[in-house]
Amino acid sequence: MSAHFARPDRHPDIDRLTDRRMLRELAYIDGHWTAGQAGQTFEVRDPATGAAIAWVARLGVEQTDQAIDAAARAFPGWRDLPPRERSARLCRWHDLILTAKEDLALIMTLEQGKPLAESRGEIDYAASFIEWYAEEAKRLNVESVTSHLADAEMMVRREAVGVVGVVTPWNFPSAMLTRKAAAALAAGCTIVAHPSSETPLSALALAELADRAGIPAGVFNIVTGDAATIVGRLCEDARVRAMSFTGSTEIGRLIAAQCAPTVKSLVMELGGHAPLIVFADADVERAVDIAIGAKFATSGQDCLAANRIYVERPVYDAFCKAFAEKIAALKVAPGLESDAEIGPLMHERAVRKVEEQVEDALKRGSRCLTGGGRHEAGPLFYRPTLLTDVPDDALVMREETFGPVAAVTSFETEEEVVVRANDTEYGLVAYVVTRDGARMLRLGRALEYGMVAFNRVKITGAPIPFGGVKQSGLGREGSRHGIEAFTELKYLCLDLN
Repeated sequence: MSAHFARPDRHPDIDRLTDRRMLRELAYIDGHWTAGQAGQTFEVRDPATGAAIAWVARLGVEQTDQAIDAAARAFPGWRDLPPRERSARLCRWHDLILTAKEDLALIMTLEQGKPLAESRGEIDYAASFIEWYAEEAKRLNVESVTSHLADAEMMVRREAVGVVGVVTPWNFPSAMLTRKAAAALAAGCTIVAHPSSETPLSALALAELADRAGIPAGVFNIVTGDAATIVGRLCEDARVRAMSFTGSTEIGRLIAAQCAPTVKSLVMELGGHAPLIVFADADVERAVDIAIGAKFATSGQDCLAANRIYVERPVYDAFCKAFAEKIAALKVAPGLESDAEIGPLMHERAVRKVEEQVEDALKRGSRCLTGGGRHEAGPLFYRPTLLTDVPDDALVMREETFGPVAAVTSFETEEEVVVRANDTEYGLVAYVVTRDGARMLRLGRALEYGMVAFNRVKITGAPIPFGGVKQSGLGREGSRHGIEAFTELKYLCLDLN
């Protein structure tokens, strides 16, 4: 345990951990816990209270290179393990994560701020990807080719690409790591991962459990520190054959440009700006419940959040009234408080962005039915807010919000709302509430999104191909397709004479 653990100014709720080895402050490279250069660290604080949680090792270029070296050395041995053995190691990792769920959820809530119930749900979600890909490891090569040449036999196989760079965000610090790493590890690749500096502790705790599960040294590495330094190094090193990134579209463009000289395989889950369309035939109460779930999970800090809510004119007033009542009843509190539903935003920049969007919408004629300012729970808490009559040119309708602000506007026809919903560079997910089956099929075709949810919020999970179109990303994560970016197709042609 770090010598820092006994510091008197450390967050008191850390004492709730049942296994204190889960709170790691050193990076994890080649099977060893590694300090920063000259002992340099950065502080991780609870966004709800501002209290210090940990002082994490700040690594630089030299140690990033060491992690890539370790992953490159470990790759042949991990690749050549029988798939059933890779699967067995992943299964042990999965089981350890579920056993440690309470500690992992506590760490996540402390560093990220989300309510403890959501953190527990994320741990289950994170573990599910490991279980799924543990099984996929054993059925990677299922493709065959019927020869078109009389004197030849043809074979197609998938082979691991090599070292994979993984870059994860702060809003889902466990699930985004396992969704990427489990697929790559199952394929036979090795990992160098960089977690967000706001939430590195969840990734380091997963590394602790991976070590206990018998994942060999060098196969799974966590490098903490400055993102520009570490990610830049991963992008430029030719030994890193694939990069998997979740984050903003702006940073995704930068990573893609930095990877171009080495022509890496890219998997990118980027920004979202989801529409939620409520038709007049919908049950209003059910539509409001869907809107609450689609907008306010993770305090709105979710790429799947419904940012633009379109309601057909005949039910618009009833929807807005009921929606405002439900929003006003949401409990705003630190994530460790009982029944907390809305936690803090991640940092001051996020709060200022929300304030800017709300101010802009009000200047453009929108109405604020509830919320509309910071909450007394703390400087990073923002009141769950409902804006109505929001024009399409308002900032909140054009930019991803990442906060607890719902923007609602009306529409008249199906054709009109499809055009408005598609009028964005993003294309991750869209939500539709209607009882009309034919309309569902029409909108399933017409909406330019990688995923469309009808009459429900929860649609993600290990078996489904998660991802977007346009500038919401490249490739898919989860499902059998999620392993493809970490493999290369090899074709063998054998002469029979």
